[in-house]
Amino acid sequence: MNREKIYIFDTTLRDGAQTEGVDFSIEDKNKIANVLSDIGIDYIEGGWPGANPNDTKFFSNPPRLKKSIFTAFGMTKKSGRSADNDPGLASLMNANSPAVCVVGKAWDFHVNVALGIKNEENLKNIEETTKHFVKNKKEFLFDAEHFFDGYKSNPSYALDCLKHAYNSGARWIVLCDTNGGTLPHEISEIVTKVSKTIPGKNLGIHAHNDTENAVANSLAAVEAGVRQIQGTINGLGERCGNANLMSIIPTLFLKKSFSEKYEISIKKDKLSSLTECSRLLDEILNRKPNKNMAYVGASAFSHKGGLHVSAVQKDPKTYEHVDPKLIGNHRNIIVSNQAGRSNILSRLEKYGVKIDSKDPKVKKILDEVKDREFSGYSYDGADASFELLANRLLGKVPEYLKVKSYNVSVAKSDTIKTKANVVFLIDGKDIECDGEGNGPVNALDNAIRSNFKKVEKYYNFFSDLKLLDYKVRILNTGTEATTRVLIESSDKTGISWFTVGVSPNIIEASFKALIDSLDYKLYKEKAPANLNEK
Repeated sequence: MNREKIYIFDTTLRDGAQTEGVDFSIEDKNKIANVLSDIGIDYIEGGWPGANPNDTKFFSNPPRLKKSIFTAFGMTKKSGRSADNDPGLASLMNANSPAVCVVGKAWDFHVNVALGIKNEENLKNIEETTKHFVKNKKEFLFDAEHFFDGYKSNPSYALDCLKHAYNSGARWIVLCDTNGGTLPHEISEIVTKVSKTIPGKNLGIHAHNDTENAVANSLAAVEAGVRQIQGTINGLGERCGNANLMSIIPTLFLKKSFSEKYEISIKKDKLSSLTECSRLLDEILNRKPNKNMAYVGASAFSHKGGLHVSAVQKDPKTYEHVDPKLIGNHRNIIVSNQAGRSNILSRLEKYGVKIDSKDPKVKKILDEVKDREFSGYSYDGADASFELLANRLLGKVPEYLKVKSYNVSVAKSDTIKTKANVVFLIDGKDIECDGEGNGPVNALDNAIRSNFKKVEKYYNFFSDLKLLDYKVRILNTGTEATTRVLIESSDKTGISWFTVGVSPNIIEASFKALIDSLDYKLYKEKAPANLNEK
């Protein structure tokens, strides 16, 4: 059976750059473009040359893409100018890209209000712009902005906009749901009608996510006839974002209703790069990844309930719609007060601990977890603390940092000064550490790490340690509220770990989480034991 080709068009570097708080450097753009090309994306839209210095410079020395068509973005010529004398079109023509994607209005409301011109003049601009690029041997894509709203308002005129581009030689006519308010059933109905005028092999879809339907709308458009999908990594984009290619690509590849009818350029061995690609973008933007993102999120294949875990261990298909390894993700078994023996055994296996399922220590760990969670602990997002707890109960973790006492003081005169003092008992000796910081936790951290030169056996292990995040949650109200603190740490490996502390006192809760973080660092690097240990 011959399958039809679906082309993937990535606009992360252009439409994604319109996201609030996002500002790509040229280095960022090169890195992202090369990753996308390596995966096998058909078109990569690099930005709008001439619109800003950064994009103009990027297009002056574009990345050398082996598998993708580098594309420049712009808009139709201005009224009152010829295509040959339009500065915007000149910037596109001079851009080092074999393809250009030009946006034009397809809703008469916008033509009259936003552009302030007559409908016929807009059609002329679309036609002359298209002919200009086709004549100059550029692959031309016409983004029909606001098409679906335009079609619902004035279908005849919206179609005229498409025909003026298509009949003038446009390779692709892209139907844009610019306001993101069109629903899947509307997409299906309208695309089906449009494909009677413009062949499906020349139609694309550009969906925004304002009703949380961008992915569904894109897939509905494919079923109705379009053969190009535009979107971004992680659904990046202004307002609520664009269609998320990290969901669309694996769906096209792994779901039979699509894979049996359609093919994409991305090869099976590159599908496993999607999770890494998703997290690379977040790393570049210095944003925390969305754990609940389909396919590539850290929680996409997480299992918490004991019955679920037991079933997954027998056959993952019981609670997983695809194998996480196919998209470069992995299964995650959560330990919590909803956990059963299966959760504990699965997590111990992950840590390389071999233990008989009937060993009473398994129940001991499970009971300890449930007791601690009753008092406010949560190991849902604190893997490192759980690993330490379990291995301590199994007798596999030596004592490292034995705290004898600590003190934190906060004083205000002209400025607020926070000081901390911690006394450790290490190898039979009292080690006193003092430090200052911009808050209690920072002062404690500085006291411990800056003064550990006195303890050579541990000091070197902390030289690359970084505290990345600190979160406080009040578990109940009133003056005796219990506080839970979660700390995220990392080191030169780039891998982060999470530790938790609980106490009615926020300083005590913070200190517990901090010490767990330090102990975990020592444990994973197999540091020598504290010789106070019996």
